[in-house]
Amino acid sequence: MFKNLPYFRSNVGTDLFDGFDNFFRGWFDDDTVMRTDVQEKDGNFVLDIELPGYDKENIGLSLDNGYLLVSANKSEEKEDEKKGRYLRRERRYGAVSRSFFVGDLNEEDIKACFKNGVLEITFPKEDTKKIETKKTIAIE
Repeated sequence: MFKNLPYFRSNVGTDLFDGFDNFFRGWFDDDTVMRTDVQEKDGNFVLDIELPGYDKENIGLSLDNGYLLVSANKSEEKEDEKKGRYLRRERRYGAVSRSFFVGDLNEEDIKACFKNGVLEITFPKEDTKKIETKKTIAIE
């Protein structure tokens, strides 16, 4: 039912591509990934998406032809140079997004809540009505 779910391996270290994966792991920042937990709970699916450092106002949630799109962005604030010069800067700014195939749901079927850097999205396991157009979903 979901698209873009993380692939889990049970035999880590025995795969031909482990060396390749380990080589590139350090090149790509963890800030570019929306880490997501997926649960079944009380007849619903629940997605818990880590978005530390993002503000609720900068998170978007939309539904388009059966795909749930989650997007978030952070912008770099211009700081006064009188405060000092950075010697190293590890905090990242930019945009991330991820989509999940959820089937034929209406935006009313999807509930979202953002608290303590985690976006929780809940929707029914069973498909309800067919949607035709793109809809935006409010985050509480």
